Amino acid sequence: MNFNIITLGCKVNQYESQAMEEMLLKNGYFRSENSERADITVINTCTVTSVSDAKNRKIIHKARRNNPDGIIVLTGCMPQAFPDDFDTFKDCDIVLGNYARKDLISALEQFFITHSQIIMIKDNTEKAPKFEKLAVEDFGEHTRAFVKIEDGCNRFCSYCIIPYARGRVRSKSIEDLSLEIEHLADHGYKEVVLVGINLSAYGQDIGKNLCDAVEAVCKNDRILRVRLGSLEPEQMDEEVIARLAKQPKLCPQFHLSLQSGCDDTLRRMNRHYDTKLYEQIVSNLRNTFENASVTTDIMVGFPGETDREFKASVDFAERISFAKAHVFPYSRRKGTVADKSPDQIDERIKADRSKQMIALTLKTRRRFLETQINRVEPVLFETIKSDGVCTGYTKNYTPVHVASETDLCGSIHNVKIISAKDDFCIGELQSN
Repeated sequence: MNFNIITLGCKVNQYESQAMEEMLLKNGYFRSENSERADITVINTCTVTSVSDAKNRKIIHKARRNNPDGIIVLTGCMPQAFPDDFDTFKDCDIVLGNYARKDLISALEQFFITHSQIIMIKDNTEKAPKFEKLAVEDFGEHTRAFVKIEDGCNRFCSYCIIPYARGRVRSKSIEDLSLEIEHLADHGYKEVVLVGINLSAYGQDIGKNLCDAVEAVCKNDRILRVRLGSLEPEQMDEEVIARLAKQPKLCPQFHLSLQSGCDDTLRRMNRHYDTKLYEQIVSNLRNTFENASVTTDIMVGFPGETDREFKASVDFAERISFAKAHVFPYSRRKGTVADKSPDQIDERIKADRSKQMIALTLKTRRRFLETQINRVEPVLFETIKSDGVCTGYTKNYTPVHVASETDLCGSIHNVKIISAKDDFCIGELQSN
């Protein structure tokens, strides 16, 4: 039987989809040659916003319409966060919560026998289960491998449903991580990206911390680069930064989630830092790591955000001068504290604030790229375009385009950056 997997959401979801694909392939299933029709369609959902849920439902309906006799498997954060949403489940044959992905094969085998809907969603409001043992050995054409090392979140930001969808913090053991890295090195990967739902919280449940995970990956001689996914800033204290700086393989790119540059807004969001601490952490990173890039997420239009608060957020973003920022308007989320706030912001105001913040962060993006001109940096090449231009990334995740007569994909070469565009740099190959 053939299958398709549709993945929505974050890098953690992408990792989990890859793990499910490997399960299916190892058990005799094969990928469908048609992207819309398959015997089995697995939909791995995201539920971070109400917009995400609407997209999930649209994809479920389309999958059933395209595959009237096929098996539809729903998994991911949406069914876990809303286990009683039976109206959404009606078009699905198998529904797996976030602790049941490892049971995919057995659920399929059971369905083949009973032909009755199977719902496997474990309650995560009590003590969470241990870290789900998923592992990935091959990411196909990708030159970097994503490795999930942490799941769950204990923070309960007032706008976020994820602690309910993912449960409490759980961490992959150092032994399992080292074994997975060995398998990835066997498949030729040179760069590993460590990801998690709250990556900075890695190890809280097993007596370790993020530095332990980074050091374990860096010990593998065949892995040349280690990169970190999104980080909660207050976990990056001076001791952690100093320890991380001892690992030359660690890429100096840090995605520190900001959300707002106004302290009043941060308090209503139930974030665990203020702008003074955030700015100090950024300064520590830039002073410790040569040519570091700091990227972020910024939310606008959070309930109660006044014009003064928005201006404070814009001014802060300009002062920090992020290398790149993902800007998005607040979206109400059923089941969260912020959804019940009476001070909701008009959609038109949110759209206008988004435009303003995006304009500012695009300016700081261009400013950062211009600082890379005349630098010689090692670039890991990932793609080649039809015009012979190879594209890749420096250690600080600056995208670089280089004209080349040969395909450079999968290799690292020194490149001199000669100019900057709005969202990438142009470089020339140097002798290694």
